[in-house]
Amino acid sequence: MTTFLIRLCLCLALSFSVFNSAAFAAVKIKDIVDVEGVRGNDLVGYGLVIGLDGTGDTIRNSPYTEEALSNLLERLGVNIQGSDFRPNNVAAVIVTASLPPFARTGSRIDINVSSIGDAKSLAGGTLIMTPLNAADGEVYAVAQGNVLISGFKAEGDAASVVEGVPTSGAIPNGARIEREIEFDFMSMSRIRLALRSPDFTTAERIEAKINKNFGRPIATLLDSGTVELDLSTVSQSPARLLSRIENYDLTPAQKARVVIDQRSGTIVLGQNVKVSSVAIAQGNLSIKIAESPFVVTQPNPFGYSEDIIVPQTDIGIDKGEPGNIALVEENVTLPDLVAGLNALGVSPREMIDILKTMKTAGALHAELILQ
Repeated sequence: MTTFLIRLCLCLALSFSVFNSAAFAAVKIKDIVDVEGVRGNDLVGYGLVIGLDGTGDTIRNSPYTEEALSNLLERLGVNIQGSDFRPNNVAAVIVTASLPPFARTGSRIDINVSSIGDAKSLAGGTLIMTPLNAADGEVYAVAQGNVLISGFKAEGDAASVVEGVPTSGAIPNGARIEREIEFDFMSMSRIRLALRSPDFTTAERIEAKINKNFGRPIATLLDSGTVELDLSTVSQSPARLLSRIENYDLTPAQKARVVIDQRSGTIVLGQNVKVSSVAIAQGNLSIKIAESPFVVTQPNPFGYSEDIIVPQTDIGIDKGEPGNIALVEENVTLPDLVAGLNALGVSPREMIDILKTMKTAGALHAELILQ
């Protein structure tokens, strides 16, 4: 116990200074809020990628690819009815994109392309003209271009190697916007700021910061996630007003939270996490049994001797080093506790078990998020 406390105290100053300085860092308001109405819109479309080197869809397993290609060729004036048309250099794909706010007609956006059939790779393929629809069914952009992929697939008669995802890729600036979303931002008389992490303290600080800088109450705290701006008493346009407000520095309040990724053993914790007085036991009990028989020669009085095998068993019990049971005093921060456990050589997996058990015991005062 004494050894644990000594090692724990050695880590207190360094860990506290690091976490303490990071916890009170100021950020800009635009980094913690979203503006009501200023948002993107998701787009989706069905298209074809052509020009593949024999890695496209097989018509037997993807008949919709042949049907879509036939319809396309017919629209282009090519009649293929009655012909044996079974290409293997075409793949059916789903195209997705996000239409950014205030996007104007003629501007370009990035798109993602993903195969929906049994194509092996989209490498070297070209996406042909694909309309992109929004949730209302209207076409807002048209996509086309060469597909860039980050993965590859190589195979032989007896083995194959796949790196990354060769059936998914992207086209930078691959879609051109054809329709704008109607949104008259300049006519708004009230604007709401939505906090990305709702918190009453942070919202109140935003309200106070804005009202102080403008010299009058134009901001109103509605709830933990919303601050409303009244533009009726402001001579500036909404765009100019927000460009001023979003650059105000603010120190957001942080919730006591511990996030654990159980797959990778990653632990992320906040400075405000506290622990109550609790005893922690991290015992290592191992039993080692080793058989080491040895031979004993028993002499015979008549000149004949026989070797006798005598079994010998060694049993060792290791209960770990002394000091693995420690009493943690009240109001010790979790960073201090973790630093002390690290000093003892506790692995991330064991530390995760300790944190979950402390939460169950009611000694960990924080929101525990397991992923």
